[in-house]
Amino acid sequence: MDKLYDVIIIGGGPSGYTAALYCVRSGLKTLVLEKLSPGGQMATTAEIDNYPGFDEGIDGYELSVRMQKGAERFGAVTVFAEATSLELSANPKIVNTTNGAYQALSVIIATGASPRELGVPGEAEMRGRGVSYCATCDAMFFKGKTVAIVGGGNSAAADALVLSRVCGKVYIVHRRDELRASKSYLLPLKKANNIEFVWNAQVDRIIYDEVVTGLSYTDKITGIKSELKCDGVFVAIGRKPDTGLVAGQLDLDQYGYIIADETTKTSIPGVFAAGDVRTKPLRQIVTAAADGATAAEFAQEYITSLD
Repeated sequence: MDKLYDVIIIGGGPSGYTAALYCVRSGLKTLVLEKLSPGGQMATTAEIDNYPGFDEGIDGYELSVRMQKGAERFGAVTVFAEATSLELSANPKIVNTTNGAYQALSVIIATGASPRELGVPGEAEMRGRGVSYCATCDAMFFKGKTVAIVGGGNSAAADALVLSRVCGKVYIVHRRDELRASKSYLLPLKKANNIEFVWNAQVDRIIYDEVVTGLSYTDKITGIKSELKCDGVFVAIGRKPDTGLVAGQLDLDQYGYIIADETTKTSIPGVFAAGDVRTKPLRQIVTAAADGATAAEFAQEYITSLD
């Protein structure tokens, strides 16, 4: 074993580095494990306008680095390595990584969740330049413009309503002939005079020049290919929590998220879940940061109880 820490935080996104900041300022020896670069999804966002304190917005990668430096200024340690397996019921807990094994009295899981992608040509190229996975985050970039939202569940319906209040025109593109969203969404969607449905549509590709100009789709009933002109495409076909490491150890909900309430406590004492990886109604940078602070507080409480 390399070293014993009070807290190991797995994931260097906003929840991870907020937890690190609060832990280390409480006098806890703190390690952050991040497999790629700080920030997680936040680092891939070109402009963030909904995080308080930045009146002109901020680049996602810059905010990520600032969060990392803020935690490290007080003594948090970052190791860029991938966690490969966890022994969470052990005492101390063991985190095996591509850089060796580490021990900790407490572990905070902050591995996040990723939006499910369409997997069509043009999607990756236009991410952040017209392709978005968060209506709450990016709606204002398309004020008065025409957008398409792809999906038919509750997330797509809720996002469509958000977009309808900002955008000039909203197309809901769905591969079936009816939404899977809850009935509570149907009436508000029908009442919105700027929402139009495109049924039985399988998206084939995103059309773009320097920015998104539309999408191409195939009618699943007739086989006819068509193009839809729009300024942005919002993808809302679900998210994938990064919980492979803890499957079989921590309790997960039906969607694979770690079951943890507002205390961030999980089914194993001394293990906490912060940010997008846990069950919660809203997944934003600011709520992830709040989770990090909460997890740090209860990790400190747990460690104190061991004395």
